[in-house]
Amino acid sequence: MAVAYVLFNPLAGKGKNEDKIKKLPCLIKDEIRFFDITKEETYDTAIPSMAKDDYIVVCGGDGTLNRFVNKIDTFENEVYFYPLGSGNDFARDIGKDKTGEPFLITEYIRNLPTVTINGTDTYRFVNGVGYGIDGYCCMVGNDNRKKNKKVNYILIALKGFAGGYTPADAKLTIDGKTFEYKKVWLTPTMMGRFFGGGMKVTPCQDRRSETLSTLVFHDAGKLYALWRFLSVFSGKHIKYKKKIKVFTGRNISVEFSNPSALQIDGETILNVKSYSANMTASCTLKGDI
Repeated sequence: MAVAYVLFNPLAGKGKNEDKIKKLPCLIKDEIRFFDITKEETYDTAIPSMAKDDYIVVCGGDGTLNRFVNKIDTFENEVYFYPLGSGNDFARDIGKDKTGEPFLITEYIRNLPTVTINGTDTYRFVNGVGYGIDGYCCMVGNDNRKKNKKVNYILIALKGFAGGYTPADAKLTIDGKTFEYKKVWLTPTMMGRFFGGGMKVTPCQDRRSETLSTLVFHDAGKLYALWRFLSVFSGKHIKYKKKIKVFTGRNISVEFSNPSALQIDGETILNVKSYSANMTASCTLKGDI
């Protein structure tokens, strides 16, 4: 009989998923073994003991899934995902955000793209890498969370456009071709379409393709930037081509004129000057973000 190795994140979904985790025995017919995905012993002892027919159920949000794919270099067993995060952009992108039960994701997490930060640390990503106002929002949100304050990303973004975030100059290199922009608010590189809990930042991106999409929002004042940013929720922002450009490519690098916060699947890294995203890189992963 197969065993379901349930890897759960007690902090996902603002730490309010205990009841949903308890429902798993009603959703999974096989024997269940529970493991905390945030603990090192889960990877050191639990996963190596899995039999051929056993499978993994990752429970949490996009950040939890990011932790998993960066901890496991290779895996032979099937992997399921039970979305319990506050954003669930991965599940939304593949049309599974309202299923209410675990679903198979093995095909989606093999051969993931990588991102190298400041030329040193490399990570896999599932949804995308956000550099600019979205990285700023994740940074402020994490700070508020640590202070037990309510996190409202829309309000944080409004404050960022009002002066909390300062846009920078940026240089983009897409498959060897270089482009330079002034006053850049946003330069995410995406495997999927969504970030920030439903913002359709790259509406034409297909995670089944062999390319990534990079959007650059540039040369815009505060009010104009805020106005256009609000249209990201619907994906209509890409029609404003004078200030917003979308590139596609396999090897993409972005360099800012001054360090900024960056988010990878919602997890924040501070003081980032540059990143390089790659669809084909073979690398040694850094580990936890």
